[in-house]
Amino acid sequence: MLRSASGALVNVVKKSLVPASRVCSVIPTRRSHGGPVESDEEFDNRYEAFFNRKDIDGWEIRKGMNDLCGMDLVPDPKIIKAAMHACRRVNDYALAIRFLEACKDKCGPRVGEIYPYIIQEIKPTLTELGIETPEELGYDKPELALKNVYDM
Repeated sequence: MLRSASGALVNVVKKSLVPASRVCSVIPTRRSHGGPVESDEEFDNRYEAFFNRKDIDGWEIRKGMNDLCGMDLVPDPKIIKAAMHACRRVNDYALAIRFLEACKDKCGPRVGEIYPYIIQEIKPTLTELGIETPEELGYDKPELALKNVYDM
């Protein structure tokens, strides 16, 4: 009881002795990096050149793919083709499949429109490299899913 009363007394004394600071006006400012704006074509060429590097390793491929997945965009098919070639150069089949799954996920609610176009554009490259799509591997269907008990 004494502890709570003394705590309340300390708070009252602090508030009476310490003057309240007033906030004047806030001036809104736009903070921008002020750097050059990159066009879509320059962006695509930069990532395509990144994945086409001959000395790229698995970590750098994952870093580039992670950066692409963190952006609010669906990668252009020519970027995806370059990424598939990079995955084949480092012999990482699983990474190629996971990146295709990530590209499908990036399509969002328009997956029915965008993803078939992407597959149509990259299918010759996938065939050339011997990479199957997640749908061809059956990854779009759950393997161990149980029947709904309400449907039995």
